Amino acid sequence: MTGHPPPDTPPFGTNQLLLVSIFDAGRFTEVRHAVDAVIRRCRLSAEKAADFVTAVNEVMINAVRHGGGSGELRLWESAQLVCEVRDRGPGFPAAGYLNRSQRPTPSPDGGMGLWIVQQTTDTLSIDSGPAGTTVRIGAALAPRTS
Repeated sequence: MTGHPPPDTPPFGTNQLLLVSIFDAGRFTEVRHAVDAVIRRCRLSAEKAADFVTAVNEVMINAVRHGGGSGELRLWESAQLVCEVRDRGPGFPAAGYLNRSQRPTPSPDGGMGLWIVQQTTDTLSIDSGPAGTTVRIGAALAPRTS
């Protein structure tokens, strides 16, 4: 479980919703390009933007591969840039994938995706159970200039 609002809580208040999209294997590339275009307009360095796009890509891959074949992506700006991906897969024991200090050994089923996400974002939370998985990642934004 995470410290974030429940997955059904939409980002309101001072948050600015930037993108909402449903994706599956057929729309994966299209949605990834849309995410990239939105992120490049946010207050992130080029390197941090590229890292965040990589992280979003990994989370989307996991939703398609392990989470029932599709997902819903929401991207918004608050105190940080936040991306949430939800799927309706069977869930998994998320605690074992958080705060890993060492690179995992790849397996035929993957094994590197969430480690890459952890390395390329400032925040990562996972809420997973039999009804699906919600992954939230965040990247600190540069201060606004006047």
